[in-house]
Amino acid sequence: MTLLLDKIAKPAVLLQLSLVLGFIFVLLKVAQFHQKRKKVIKALEAFPGPPKHWLYGHIHQITQNKALAQFLVWAEEFPYAFPRWLGPLPTLLIHHPEYAKTVFARGDPKGLATYKFLIPWIGDGLLVTSGAKWFQHRKLLTPAFHYDVLKPYMTLMSDSVKAMLDKWEKNKQGKSAEIFNDVSLMTLDTIMKCAFSYDANCQTQSNSDFYIKAVYDLSYLVVQRIRSFPLNDFLYGMTSKGRQFQEACKLAHSHTEKIIRERKMLLCSEKEQEKIQKKRHLDFLDILLCAKDENGVGLSDEDLRAEVDTFMFEGHDTTASGITWLFYCMSIYPEYQQRCREEVQEILGDRDTIEWEDLGKMTFCTMCIKESLRLFPPVPIVARHLSKPVTFSDGRSLPEGSYVAVNIFAVHRNQDVWEDSEVYDPMRFSPQNTAQRHSHAFLPFSAGPRNCIGQQFAMNEMKVTLALTLKHFEITPDPSRPPILIPQLVLKSANGIHVHLKKIC
Repeated sequence: MTLLLDKIAKPAVLLQLSLVLGFIFVLLKVAQFHQKRKKVIKALEAFPGPPKHWLYGHIHQITQNKALAQFLVWAEEFPYAFPRWLGPLPTLLIHHPEYAKTVFARGDPKGLATYKFLIPWIGDGLLVTSGAKWFQHRKLLTPAFHYDVLKPYMTLMSDSVKAMLDKWEKNKQGKSAEIFNDVSLMTLDTIMKCAFSYDANCQTQSNSDFYIKAVYDLSYLVVQRIRSFPLNDFLYGMTSKGRQFQEACKLAHSHTEKIIRERKMLLCSEKEQEKIQKKRHLDFLDILLCAKDENGVGLSDEDLRAEVDTFMFEGHDTTASGITWLFYCMSIYPEYQQRCREEVQEILGDRDTIEWEDLGKMTFCTMCIKESLRLFPPVPIVARHLSKPVTFSDGRSLPEGSYVAVNIFAVHRNQDVWEDSEVYDPMRFSPQNTAQRHSHAFLPFSAGPRNCIGQQFAMNEMKVTLALTLKHFEITPDPSRPPILIPQLVLKSANGIHVHLKKIC
């Protein structure tokens, strides 16, 4: 009997001990978190900001349609930076180039308080990963954006733009057109052709754009989750929006996996490997599949999908935003539109395809593109999680573990740098004016070691699209439907962007 009791008692004692140790561990973690948070809050006292609710923070003061305008009001009232509270979670919101320079020079990881909601969709790819993995992936992916790789894309970009223009030419009803969806399909078509040598026909076949819808749904749902009361992944997955998010992820992933699977099947053939090596150009997926580090190790299947999904999102959604806002700017400033058109006509003559050498000649077009990116940056806010303490140029500092966000939209409108900042003026980007400006006053592609790896690809695509469109169409605004700016994962308009498109004979 005594032995039996001993056998029963020992597991019970071990269970009690493990529970006590577990409870102590949780208490230590809570105490550690409390001390770190207390230290951050203490440091934030040096940064005056708008009054907040004790529970909601600033959430109740910021509606989606007025968020950017509200941030500009606060930026004017509180110079350089101010704390923004999403419930009990503080972030230092930066809106001055000098502060942005300090943050972007460091290479801190993205602020996962926001970006973690993207991970089920795009995985642990270059956008959200950090540390040694980020460094390895950045090094492996950099060759994909060398100018020798980008050069052959000009014809492919031109073909995709012309497919979009053909659709616009057939729409002869005279009504204004909402152009964001068409531009999104065009940039998806471009990224599929240039990066994956895959003709999706997504601009001409209506049943092929399920991926676009999935990306739209995912973008909207991620933003809604960021702005809502925080739920863990399990509880969120039980909500209707959580189930919608999971279904959209499955659609996006199936699209990506199909592309990778088909290319891997080709690579299994020695003859196909020889063909790939002899191709006129290597595409993004070729480089990903063939990339090896110094130890001869390539990307795992999981990492492959993450980088492809990341590039598919960033390579078409952000560029679509930039091109659509560029067209809007052209519509409301006809004098600049005409000057761009004349430059394009002088460069191209009778040609209807853009060549690599043409890009460098588009001086005024480039200035207009940059001014559009200043007023309407595709990614309006970028967050960072400080891996070590930081001290800013005015002596104020934040401890390790703090969250900061550079409000690029507000930096681009900072009156200390940009005179009459709300006015569209391409001459701001003349060589003389650019040389005199703060190095971090213009940040459409971020800056520093974690800047956008595909910025040259995006600029090339914007130039090709602008040139071919203005050669064939005159763009005028629809004054009855002015855009309403909303900061989602990319900068969009709540009611779309509507313009009139008139064919030039």
